[in-house]
Amino acid sequence: MEGTKPVNKKLAAALSGGAVLAVVLTGCGGDDDKSKELDAWAAKVCDGVQPQAKKIEAANTAIQKETSDNSTPADVQKTDSQAFQDISDAYKAMAQAVQKAGAPPNVDKGETKKTNAVKELNNLSSSYADLKKQTEDLDTKDQAKFASGLKDVATQLEKLSKSGSDALKDLEEGDVGKAMAKQPSCKSATATSSAA
Repeated sequence: MEGTKPVNKKLAAALSGGAVLAVVLTGCGGDDDKSKELDAWAAKVCDGVQPQAKKIEAANTAIQKETSDNSTPADVQKTDSQAFQDISDAYKAMAQAVQKAGAPPNVDKGETKKTNAVKELNNLSSSYADLKKQTEDLDTKDQAKFASGLKDVATQLEKLSKSGSDALKDLEEGDVGKAMAKQPSCKSATATSSAA
């Protein structure tokens, strides 16, 4: 299937860029932290984020597998649609994990940082839900139209993967990042996502 394969590879590449957003919440190193409360908060967030990072990685893998020459447009559509749904659900669950954990304790503007991160994760969830709908609306009976439509999806996905994750980065700055880096579930989420 000549027209769809390169486009779906582009889709998979863009998706792996998007998976990096999941890693932003997984901390970034450092091991001296002055707050047991912050460690407890980080554990809550990391424990909620880790399974979602794995879900995003699995969705990325599914899209990459569906790039073989013998994939029909219907197969590609079904796989991509499910992958976008899974990613949308994962970001929504991440937002809920951060919301449930509350504001990071002993951190300047912790409530604002939490609110912004939750909003950003919910926006990502909505964006992937939109991509799912767009993928489901593609015409699988016309190879050229399908490839063209898939290219549009890939372009939007690329923009989405490059869009800011500033609120997430802001949330995990400084002591928060150090506390998160100490959590086993954040370390395994980082290892999982970086392998994608």
